[in-house]
Amino acid sequence: MELKFSAFDSKEIIDFLKEQVVDGEVKVDAQTLQTQSYSERLAGNHQPALAFVEAKSIADVQGTLTTARKYHLPVVTQNRFTSTVIGADAVSGGIILSTAKMNQVLELNIEDGYAIVQPGVVNGDLDKLARKHGLFYAPDPASKPLSGIGGNIGTNAGGLSGVRYGSTRDNVLGLKVVLADGRLLELGGKTSKQAFGYNLTQLFIGSEGTLGVIVEATVKLLPLPLSKPLMGLAFFADMPTLAQATSALRMAGLYPAMLEAMDANTLQAIDEFKQTHYATNAGAALIFRIDMVTEQTVKVVKQILAKYHAQNVELTDDEEKQATIIAFRQAMLPAIFNGRNAVMEDMAVPTSKLAELVAYIQQLEKETGLRIFTAGHAGDGNIHPTLTWDKNLKDTPPTVTLALRKMFTKALELGGTISGEHAVGMLKNQWNNVELGPDLDYLQHQIKALFDPMNILNPKRKIN
Repeated sequence: MELKFSAFDSKEIIDFLKEQVVDGEVKVDAQTLQTQSYSERLAGNHQPALAFVEAKSIADVQGTLTTARKYHLPVVTQNRFTSTVIGADAVSGGIILSTAKMNQVLELNIEDGYAIVQPGVVNGDLDKLARKHGLFYAPDPASKPLSGIGGNIGTNAGGLSGVRYGSTRDNVLGLKVVLADGRLLELGGKTSKQAFGYNLTQLFIGSEGTLGVIVEATVKLLPLPLSKPLMGLAFFADMPTLAQATSALRMAGLYPAMLEAMDANTLQAIDEFKQTHYATNAGAALIFRIDMVTEQTVKVVKQILAKYHAQNVELTDDEEKQATIIAFRQAMLPAIFNGRNAVMEDMAVPTSKLAELVAYIQQLEKETGLRIFTAGHAGDGNIHPTLTWDKNLKDTPPTVTLALRKMFTKALELGGTISGEHAVGMLKNQWNNVELGPDLDYLQHQIKALFDPMNILNPKRKIN
């Protein structure tokens, strides 16, 4: 059905949009709009966009926003469309602005350790390119082979190595951003130290497309460590014990680059999915990696694991064996989602509180009767409890909503956050007032109004 406008018809709007998009494409066919307007894997009120813009230049982005301002249309920026929080689904009658085809590495500076990239460059592709020159790009979300740098920046994506190298925001030096009014801002630069003016670069990182459209980024590249990394797999009696061992490893001067945890439910799901036997006599598993290794490193690791009664410990610097351990970790999500309805959450607490939060989640599982799979980045207190229920049920059971509310409340009570790395999108924006408080919540809306007074950029995301 053609959308109706009181002052303009859709054809007039689309014709104008096509005039403004000079390098890319404007697509309005039903197949494209259905495919790009929403993700089938995320529940929500799915509605089609008016048009899908495949931008190939900064001019295309500016032209799209010119159209949006003229006709008062919402614009949702998409990159590689891997959002887990309904952060890139269409708004009915609006424009989807894709930056995926803006995918060139513009500069790879080996001497100073940075790269200048367009937003559609895939995270893993940049890392592979950097490694050919003895460098690497540190942020490694689970979507590393798929997600683009622009989307990573928009959500401040984390990942497995966050405990050592930080999240995306810790690896960005500068940005080019197009504002809702079409102005092009150049923020930050190429230096690791920058003290002039307000730090607007960091303001846009994690803003989820609500303040402007990222069209270029200058990111850090780090030198590859000299020694072979040491990777380990260890099993513990339960998740609280694992959390205590994790804290000890993190604070022992080892500087681990990875500390990944999986509970007994997750291990059982992997066993069912891959016909393995990881769950036998184990309540939790820890995968860890240390990039700078000495004899003392190995000695301390063994002492800590022994203190917390780790079993079936495997330590290796062999690349093939390490790949097998990583494959074990990568099987987690397919195994959990196999044959189940599921919602994966994303919370972070101070690492000293992780054991308490995990114990609370396990108690919730008993109280609600839900199957909850808890795993995540234990080294920085960021875990992903996944709540599951019968695949045959069409509607989400009330117990799921209740469990999420209790889980979120507990994380905040422990001094944590209910969005560690997956962003807010539309799934959690009602919690802004709870987590931030009324004064900061109001200030967030004032910032949004300053940068986007017509509220055309990704409306109802991030803040509600």
